[in-house]
Amino acid sequence: MDTSLTFERPDAAAVADATRVRLSSIADDKAMLRAAAELTRDLNPPRPAVYWTDLIVSAVIGYAALALAMTLPSVGWAIVAGVVAVLALYRAGSFIHEVSHIRHASLPGFRLGWNLIAGIPLLVPSFMYEGVHNLHHARTRYGTSEDPEYLPLASMKPWTLPVFIVTSILAPFALIIRYGVLTPLSLVVPGMHRVLVERYSSLSINPAFRRRAPEGEAARLWWMLEGACSVWAVTLIVLVATGVFPLRMFAIALVITSGVYVLNQIRTLVAHLWDNHEGEAMSVTAQYLDTVNVPPPAFLPVLWAPVGLRYHALHHLLPGLPYHSLAEAHRRLSKALGTESPYHVASYPGLPGLVARLVRSTMGSAR
Repeated sequence: MDTSLTFERPDAAAVADATRVRLSSIADDKAMLRAAAELTRDLNPPRPAVYWTDLIVSAVIGYAALALAMTLPSVGWAIVAGVVAVLALYRAGSFIHEVSHIRHASLPGFRLGWNLIAGIPLLVPSFMYEGVHNLHHARTRYGTSEDPEYLPLASMKPWTLPVFIVTSILAPFALIIRYGVLTPLSLVVPGMHRVLVERYSSLSINPAFRRRAPEGEAARLWWMLEGACSVWAVTLIVLVATGVFPLRMFAIALVITSGVYVLNQIRTLVAHLWDNHEGEAMSVTAQYLDTVNVPPPAFLPVLWAPVGLRYHALHHLLPGLPYHSLAEAHRRLSKALGTESPYHVASYPGLPGLVARLVRSTMGSAR
C-alpha cells in the first residue's frame, strides 16, 4: 500500500497524521514555502540595538544573580537568585544560535562580544556551534546519520531520555576538563588535538559525528577562542585549588551552570519530534513537521525556549530570519495560510505535552 503523502492539496486529517508516516515520503508544500519567503522579506534585517541590549541585560542579570547566589547567607534567597541566574545566563548563552546564523557584517562585533560576555565565561565558545549547526539545516543532512544534532529519540529505549538529561548535569565538569586539562595537554601529546577537534569540540548529540578541522580564518578564530577558554579554565582550577575561590562558592557556580545546560537539554528534547526513524533525507516540509513551534498564548516558553527558540519549526523554514522577527513572521503566516495548511500542524501548547509525547513514543518502542 502506498503511504506517501503530498501537500499539494492538503487534507486536514492527513496533515494531522503526517508525522506518523514515513517522513521521507512527504513532499514539499509549495504554497507554504512560497508564503514563508514572500511574506517575510522585510523582516530579514537584524536590529543591532535589540541584539546588544538583550544580550547585555541578560548577562548583567545572570552574573549579578550568580554573585548573589554564591554570597547570600539566606538559603531561600540564594535559591531564588540561583533560579534567576540559570534563566538569565541560559538566555544569554542561547545567542550562540543566532551567532551561528547571522551574517556577521550585519552585526559588527557581535560574535566577539558574545564570546567575551557569555561564550568564554561559560566555556562554550562560538566555534562549538558554528560549522556544526549549519549541517543540521542542510537539506540532505537533517535527520540523517550525518546530522550532528539529531537522533531518532522517539524510537529509542526509555532509558535514553534520563541519560540524555544526566549528561547535561555533568557538562560544567566536562568543559573544565576539556579546556583546563586536555587543551594544554594537546600542545604536547601527539594526536590529542585531532581527537579534541573531532569528538570534543561540538555542541552535538549524535555520538557518531566527527568534526573536520577548521581552515583559514575559522582556524585562527578557533585557536584564539580555545586559548582564551583554556586560560579561563586553568585560572578557575588554580583559584579553587589554592583556596582563593572558596570551594563552596565554586560548587554553587557549578550547580547553577549545570542548571543552564539541563534547561537547554530539556529544550532540545522537545525542539523536534524525532520521528525520522529511517534516517533518510527529507523535504523542507517534512523537516518542518518534525519540528516544534510553541507560540503564544503560552508564556513559559519565553523562559525555556528564549531568543526565538519557541518558533523552532518556523526557524527551519526561514533559518536566516533574526530571532526578533519570528513572532511577527508567525503571525503573518498563521493569518495568511488556511487551516488546511501544514503550517499549523507544527504548533503545540507547551512543554508538558511534548515531553509526554516523547515518553509515550519511547515506551512504545520498548514493547
